[in-house]
Amino acid sequence: MDLNTGIAVKDRKELADELSRLLADSYTLYLKTHNFHWNVTGPMFQTLHLMFEEHYTELAMAVDLIAERIRALGFPAPGSYAAFGRLSSVSDTDAVPKALEMVKLLVEAHETVIRTARKVVKAAEEAGDQATADLGTQRLQLHEKTAWMLRSLLE
Repeated sequence: MDLNTGIAVKDRKELADELSRLLADSYTLYLKTHNFHWNVTGPMFQTLHLMFEEHYTELAMAVDLIAERIRALGFPAPGSYAAFGRLSSVSDTDAVPKALEMVKLLVEAHETVIRTARKVVKAAEEAGDQATADLGTQRLQLHEKTAWMLRSLLE
């Protein structure tokens, strides 16, 4: 059945593509944060372990919302490591860095997601898609706040 939601197919496809990049960035950040949660050590262990758990739990919920928005636009959501590897701008971290380096890498990753979310919002506004713009704006605000809080640990 064809969708007739008032957004042209071309625009829905562009939005789904932008959201797919946001999904890939978010999932990669989720994995990076979970990895750091498992492997953090040092004097800030308790604080960072709990903070990282809070962050990856929020990201787990977010990836579901983003994927469901892609589906609502009428396109399949990417869902494999191969697809996420092609789509993500967030760099992977194989090593186990020291605690403050973990924080620095997470700040960089959140800033990457912020840039991706801005593209989602811009494309959504141009297409007149308030629902996608709202989702992108919410993600943007969350990642800006999280990056600020993590950055504060580095001062």
